[in-house]
Amino acid sequence: MCASEDIVMVTRLRRYGQIADVLIKYGFGMVLEGVLPAGAWRRVMRRGAGIERQSVYVRIRLALEDLGPTFIKFGQIMSTRRELLPPPMIEELQKLQDQVAPIPFEEIRPLIDEYCPDIGAAFEEIDEVPQAAASLAQVHRAVLKGGTEVVLKVQRPGIGEVIETDLMILRFLARQVEMRFHDMRVYNPVGMVEEFSTQIRKEIDFVRDGMNAERFAHNFRDFPGVKIPKIFWEYSGTRMLVMERIEGVRVDDVAAIRDLGADPVEIAKRGFHCYLKQVFVDGFFHGDPHPGNILVTPKRDLAFLDFGIVGVLRPEKREVFIDLLSALVENDPDLLIDAFRGLGIEIRDEDMEMVKDDLYLVVADYSEFRIGQVNIRRMVDEITTVLRRYNLSVPLSLMQVIKILFMTMDTGIRLDPHFNSTTELRHYLTELRARKTLSPDVVKKAAHSVKGVLEGAFELPRNVNEVLRKLSTGSVKLEIVDTDLVKLQRSLDRSSDKILVGLITSAVVIGSSLILLASHVTLPDQVVVIAFIGYVLALFIGFFALYHVISGSVELR
Repeated sequence: MCASEDIVMVTRLRRYGQIADVLIKYGFGMVLEGVLPAGAWRRVMRRGAGIERQSVYVRIRLALEDLGPTFIKFGQIMSTRRELLPPPMIEELQKLQDQVAPIPFEEIRPLIDEYCPDIGAAFEEIDEVPQAAASLAQVHRAVLKGGTEVVLKVQRPGIGEVIETDLMILRFLARQVEMRFHDMRVYNPVGMVEEFSTQIRKEIDFVRDGMNAERFAHNFRDFPGVKIPKIFWEYSGTRMLVMERIEGVRVDDVAAIRDLGADPVEIAKRGFHCYLKQVFVDGFFHGDPHPGNILVTPKRDLAFLDFGIVGVLRPEKREVFIDLLSALVENDPDLLIDAFRGLGIEIRDEDMEMVKDDLYLVVADYSEFRIGQVNIRRMVDEITTVLRRYNLSVPLSLMQVIKILFMTMDTGIRLDPHFNSTTELRHYLTELRARKTLSPDVVKKAAHSVKGVLEGAFELPRNVNEVLRKLSTGSVKLEIVDTDLVKLQRSLDRSSDKILVGLITSAVVIGSSLILLASHVTLPDQVVVIAFIGYVLALFIGFFALYHVISGSVELR
């Protein structure tokens, strides 16, 4: 084993020990023997029992916060999996705080130097006290030469190595859970860790973060009242992002919004429609819409920040999500089942009728309400309870969409206590269908279809002439391959052979008989012997043929 592998192994074992310490601290020591390597948990079991003062879900949240950025992010992702986890646990995971003590400016200065070798030539000033600090990065205010105010999003030193070590451990833990706790296999822990690994690696790539911001700016270029920060690529890279500084107040601060002269009711409606556009029109949506990532500017614009987590929906998936949303708004259980199938939710045949019955009851409970009285959030919670009951595997994209819709609904209600998401959804779906009827995409698809039909029509005469030419020259070869035809041919061959044998036998018998009938004529003795031999041969062949006919009949039966 080389030195680098030794270092990795020591780092992993040290991290296992840290994980074991945290689990015992919060009263989860019983899982150590079943999951962690023996060397990790036996060492720490002697340190004493943990403290169990809070509920189990609170202790899970606190343990994840103690375990650091990877586990905090994993918990935040799991908070979207309403179909897997009980509501009390979801509520606690949604409280996960990704705030840590900032690191001194001297420790991140080398990284800034890496992207800006001459800081004095690029910046007039950089505030060494961070504006915000999280587990992955911290943000510093700065001013570019020329007076443009910006912020520097700088990655914490060594965070990439920490995340990769934690991901290796998470994969190991997921495999152990699947091997030792067979009931957990239905939740696909290994698959969930792989999905999470892909997502967190994207989040620590700040180049992707900046590209996402530019794509949002492009998508909202014609949408009034929305602001996306500009990216300064000449000073940015994988671990540092320099972007336009946007002043504003949090979107959930009603008093501050009123002080800006903005109407909270209008802000609620605009924000909700922004996310509906992202999901159902653009297929590219902001994946972390908590109020700290959305500001209301002095110009009363909505400013979106932090594009490390985004969701993507292909056009065909967007159509399925529109059907899903329509099924919820219109209380249509059949359309709901069809939408689930379109999303790849596989319902076992033996469970299908029960799932349909349960979903029908959920939807029927709301069918008598007027549209303003239907609570979409409560309905979705009941539907996810059904999914959890039958251990149905749900795509992450569905839970991401549900998460952002719920978060925007919550913010809307804070801004406007009378905000009715169901009414807004119904109006939006009506407008969306109207726009899609003659949208450029629909026209483009129709044009392609018409083009294909016309090309086929123009090619038809030439294809017919080609077929007729081949028929006239005898160059058409027709091949029929069928086992039944082969069997029929063999049967006909056997039958013809039997008929031939019968004809030969009859001829021999008739010939021999004619010879013997002519016995009054003096014939050589050799001829009479030949006639007698003919009779014997005929008799032998007859018995042989009769045997084969009888045996063939038995086989057919």
